[in-house]
Amino acid sequence: MSDEEKSVIMVTGGSGLVGQAIRMYVEENTKPNEEWVFLSSKDGDLRDRPATEAIFEKFKPTHVIHLAAKVGGLFANMAQKVEFYRENVIINDNIMELCRITNVKKLVSFLSTCIFPDKTTYPIDETMLHNGPPHPSNEGYAYAKRLIDTMNRAYAEEYGCNFTSIIPTNIYGPHDNFSIQNGHVIPGLIHKCYNSKKEGKPFYIWGSGSPLRQFIYSLDLAELTVWVMREYHSPDPITLSVDEDAEVSIKDVALAVAKAMKFEGEIIFDSTKADGQFKKTADNKKLRGFRPDYKFTTIEDGVQKAVDWFNENYETARK
Repeated sequence: MSDEEKSVIMVTGGSGLVGQAIRMYVEENTKPNEEWVFLSSKDGDLRDRPATEAIFEKFKPTHVIHLAAKVGGLFANMAQKVEFYRENVIINDNIMELCRITNVKKLVSFLSTCIFPDKTTYPIDETMLHNGPPHPSNEGYAYAKRLIDTMNRAYAEEYGCNFTSIIPTNIYGPHDNFSIQNGHVIPGLIHKCYNSKKEGKPFYIWGSGSPLRQFIYSLDLAELTVWVMREYHSPDPITLSVDEDAEVSIKDVALAVAKAMKFEGEIIFDSTKADGQFKKTADNKKLRGFRPDYKFTTIEDGVQKAVDWFNENYETARK
């Protein structure tokens, strides 16, 4: 991006975990020629073509970071495969086609590691996305998301569009959804530990704590997403993940949460509850080829920041 040109970067889904992290990052690292617009559902329904056209007409973006999607937990995905497929395909089609029509210079969309083949070898990398069907439980969502990658290449070939996608691993940080029932593992553990401390009860963790996961702090992901928008120009997706040796067990995460929360009580791992998949390692070799020296926030520091944010924003946090 040349310094002379004025850029308007529009972020769809701007009020969620990643959108808020990008907002926090660019407030500290803004460039004079960049104007940032963060959309929420109040700005219009991206499933509606005229509403989406009105958004593009109003803000006239030169660059788009596309985070908005219909998302849900396991049971919602299983019960509403048609809606998860259709609504995401419609949203993505509206965004992509309007980016083409209005000559947007760069579109960066978000994929997810949960859309990879169910039967695969590890570590997974960007080339393996279409190597087999996804897990049946979320195939509606997964196929809709996979089509972003297919269409990024198609738009590049047919129209010369600069569209690409990001595959993040497990994200956590401020502005997360801290619901114990529907939230992801780290925010769920933070809320659970908060309750245990307040009530003077043991901190129960479902499962043995042995599965391994790669977690990326939301502000790190935000910084790397902005880098992708500014510097990474290929339709092929790029995985944004911590290194394989930064993989941590759920037990380590739970202990980090307890330490950050200053929880002094008993910690119990309930092995009668299912553990889920032992590991889902993602390969970040491609990222490291471009950013060999990038330093990720450690799990201890990131969890401390997430816990501090939750404690400070308990009343208004999503939970």
